Amino acid sequence: MKIIQVRKIIYGLITALFLFTMGRMGLLNPVTLADGWQRVCRFVGYMFPPRMDILPDILIALLETVEIAFTGTILGFLFSIPLAFFGSKILFSPFVVSVVRLLIGAMRTVPSILYGVIFVIAFGLGKTAGTLGVAAYTIGYLTKLYYEAFEAVDCEVIEAVRSTGCRRLHLFRFAIIPESANTIISQLLFMFEYNIRASAIMGFVGAGGIGYYMLGYIEMLQYQHLFTTLLATLVCVMVIDSISLRVRSKILDTEKK
Repeated sequence: MKIIQVRKIIYGLITALFLFTMGRMGLLNPVTLADGWQRVCRFVGYMFPPRMDILPDILIALLETVEIAFTGTILGFLFSIPLAFFGSKILFSPFVVSVVRLLIGAMRTVPSILYGVIFVIAFGLGKTAGTLGVAAYTIGYLTKLYYEAFEAVDCEVIEAVRSTGCRRLHLFRFAIIPESANTIISQLLFMFEYNIRASAIMGFVGAGGIGYYMLGYIEMLQYQHLFTTLLATLVCVMVIDSISLRVRSKILDTEKK
């Protein structure tokens, strides 16, 4: 009975905190919500009909966005594997692991758009800044996902290979990588999907890609152009998501066989 009462108290506190924060955010004010909904309806109305004459320029910008996402994802992947190697508790001492994880934790706290700003300052406007921004963001997340995947490898497999007297690098190459290969590829594909969206946002700070056009259309109040851009981006993301899903399914089917 005491456990049930404690749970009820916890649930009550969470509910009260949720309602309090909802009020603080203005989400319980019907006047605010009604005004906001009217503005959204007017904004959507300005978007129609979409302007298809700008589609050739948009497709070129979308191709640039995909290039930024692809190159940045692969660069981040190439750095994340060795960092995850040094960040794995089953391979290195607590000191080395702590240093690597502190670095990766710091990298994950920086939003992708801020990476875009940093690299625009360093390399100027364009694709180079966007690609490096995506790579830096990818390193932070893939490294964490990978060292957790390495540590989830069956202990019996680790001990069996370790009993042969192999070095850490051999243990990593012949035991950890094969056992976690499915997770490595699956997370890489997911990160590429995510980076398509991140690349679009980075264009808002001049880091290349479709976001540059989006920002320009917003500033010039060309909402019909913006709607065309959003539709093209949506189709692009859906196609890439579909391809990625099929690849992941093939990988899972191969792994099961």
